[in-house]
Amino acid sequence: MTYINELLFGVFPYIAGAVFLLGSLVRFDKSQYTWRTGSSQMLSNDRKFIIGNNLFHIGVIALFFGHLFGLLTPTAVYTSLGMSTGTKQLVAIVAGGIFGLICLVGIAILAYRRTTDPRVRRTGGQMDMFILYLLFAQLLTGLLTIPVSTGHLDGEVMLQITGWAQSLVTFRPDAASYIMDIHWIYKLHMFLGMIMFLIFPFTRLVHIWSLPLGYVTRAYQVVRKRPVV
Repeated sequence: MTYINELLFGVFPYIAGAVFLLGSLVRFDKSQYTWRTGSSQMLSNDRKFIIGNNLFHIGVIALFFGHLFGLLTPTAVYTSLGMSTGTKQLVAIVAGGIFGLICLVGIAILAYRRTTDPRVRRTGGQMDMFILYLLFAQLLTGLLTIPVSTGHLDGEVMLQITGWAQSLVTFRPDAASYIMDIHWIYKLHMFLGMIMFLIFPFTRLVHIWSLPLGYVTRAYQVVRKRPVV
């Protein structure tokens, strides 16, 4: 079990991270015309799509930055502000539960639309559906960690997980040892997250890298009708 734990949470994170970064760079360099969202918004005028799309993006953005700052912020930073580890865990439970449910409802609406609307279904591919199911599983396992977390509100497990994440980004060799004995639902949630990073460059998720900073100052696009011959 120690070997498997080391492989999955000590070695695999670096493999997933390398594929995530290098794969994204190679795809941008070699296949820029595939670097798009593949939006299906114009295929139907369904109001539920707008609601689902907004709920999904609000939830996923909040969850991403919540995990980012929650995992990588040193303990000394928030304790110096008077926040205990237990309080931080409680905040994470409440905020994660709210935004997790928002995101889950949003992705359920989007998945229903993609599977039931013939036009939308024809424009998608197998990878699109796989991403939807993977995101759904990731959200579900994340929400299932909440009842487990309420059984130990002292923040000890949260310290173990943050210790793992911070050890990975600082390239310490003992990262996997931090989470050796935590509940399996946490490990499943973390593993699914790493799978997401691993397949990221091969999906439409690459559009996350694209910030439309030049959108306002861009030149006008000139469109002319072809003359009739």
